[in-house]
Amino acid sequence: MKKLIKNFLKDKFLILKIRNRFSPSVQIGQRQLYHSYRDLLNRGELPKITETGFRVFSQFEEDGLLLFIFSVIGMTNKVFVEIGSDDGVNSNSANLIFNFGWRGLFIDGNPTSIKRGTKFFSKYPHPWFYKPTFTCTRVTRENINSIIENNGFKGEIGFLSVDIDGNDYWVWEALEIIHPQVVCIETHNEFGLENIVVPYDADYSYPGKHPVYHGASPIAMRNLAKRKGYRLVGSNELGFNFIFIKDGLVEKEIPEVTVESLLTHPSVTEGYKSFAEIKDWEYVEG
Repeated sequence: MKKLIKNFLKDKFLILKIRNRFSPSVQIGQRQLYHSYRDLLNRGELPKITETGFRVFSQFEEDGLLLFIFSVIGMTNKVFVEIGSDDGVNSNSANLIFNFGWRGLFIDGNPTSIKRGTKFFSKYPHPWFYKPTFTCTRVTRENINSIIENNGFKGEIGFLSVDIDGNDYWVWEALEIIHPQVVCIETHNEFGLENIVVPYDADYSYPGKHPVYHGASPIAMRNLAKRKGYRLVGSNELGFNFIFIKDGLVEKEIPEVTVESLLTHPSVTEGYKSFAEIKDWEYVEG
């Protein structure tokens, strides 16, 4: 009974917390902003991407950054895949779903999160809204392509988000079934400007042997992106969710930036200290 009450209260809190995000004024404001960016694009007066971040559903200010990017690119392919989505509500794709009519796939290994997300999206913003697809499974570099294809997604898509606290680098490296215009992926900025990746472990789950010993450094992730045909254009303010755009898209309008320019928040310097404990552990070059 206590568990039922706890789950009920959690669901009610979630609903109350985000209900105001469905206000018509939120959607109207964002659509006005979209058209404002389009107008500024035509006039050659776009702001810097660092000036565009805000949060509606995302954990940090990714919602605003992504709105800016897709305003410039144009929302020509409104399909997403989010790997490590939790319940999909406080995600990098939710704002695109609710306010711009995107569709796509949420993947997470936590059955409770998937159940909660499926239930929530069955009701909000209204019962006849086009629902995202949810799948509950443990993601590895060996199965990621089949997971996505078996859920009906392949080829060109608009957006890919990866946040699995571990094998993010290896999963993106293996991913071939989809070709996103924009990628948002978590890096491990505690590694500073080292070009290192923690070796692949299909059985890894956070926190593993050490809470900092996982993932890839920003430099390594940038190098992987370049090999896959993407350029680095920005990140959240804390400098760990990196955003990449496919080469050939809006290169003049949203230029490439350096890794160093994104690692300026005071928390990054603090994070370097935790790396000292594991700096001599095993790594591979990215």
